[in-house]
Amino acid sequence: MGTAFALRLIETGHSVRVWNRTATRMAKALAGGAKSSDLPGLAACDVILLSLTDAAASAAVLDGLGASVAGKLVIDLSTLPPDQAETLAAIAGAAGADFLHCPVGGTVAPALKGQLLGLAGGTAAAFARGRPVLEALCRRVEHIGSPSAAARMKLAVNLPLAIYWQTLGESLSLLRDTGVPADLAISLIADSSAGPAVLKTRAQVVIDTLAGSDQIGTFDITGLLKDLTLTLDLAAADGIDLPLARTTQPRYRAAIEAGLGGFDGASITRRSAGGH
Repeated sequence: MGTAFALRLIETGHSVRVWNRTATRMAKALAGGAKSSDLPGLAACDVILLSLTDAAASAAVLDGLGASVAGKLVIDLSTLPPDQAETLAAIAGAAGADFLHCPVGGTVAPALKGQLLGLAGGTAAAFARGRPVLEALCRRVEHIGSPSAAARMKLAVNLPLAIYWQTLGESLSLLRDTGVPADLAISLIADSSAGPAVLKTRAQVVIDTLAGSDQIGTFDITGLLKDLTLTLDLAAADGIDLPLARTTQPRYRAAIEAGLGGFDGASITRRSAGGH
């Protein structure tokens, strides 16, 4: 995603520096016109975007930059628990930087086209400052409120998707041994009120998966389980029961145990429909 962000920003006229803890992962961004940087060199930018695995990684970058981020805007685009988003905001604020937590909805393909959904949390001033950059990446960007509110909104957006792949598989199990072709079944479901946007855009991925060819996913089963687990942990802390999510979580764990962690969420559908 970091590479996609860099390429999209270059395409829309921004000057971009990139840094990665693994230098080889910068290759595509550099080929697309980005300038290579070391970590301290990022402080030369007015806006610093973080797209990392978790809050610990983001905190390590902020600690490495230290007081050099004073007067800068830091935007963290990762999916995080609410308390960790607030912790990063505090670290950035203590160093004198503005901060936005802006998790995004969408994967690499929409990121390259500026078609993400941005869920920004931070002060109104920080949002106004970051909006031009975020609008280059997003078809829609909204100021949700605080960093923790933005984190909660992202988990709320992702939860129905995680549950949907399981639900779709269960619906397809009703067609077992009927002779209805998978492509016909998927096209009819996608054309009905039971067909969300993700099925309309990823129908062929689902069809290929149902045919036994699991597809590598940009938002894979491991990522979906991570977000599902974050959601369940948050709900438990809030005293909220999420029975559908709680029931779905073991299906994702079983898929990872079967070696499907790096594949598209549609692989859950095949398993639930009676595939292997």
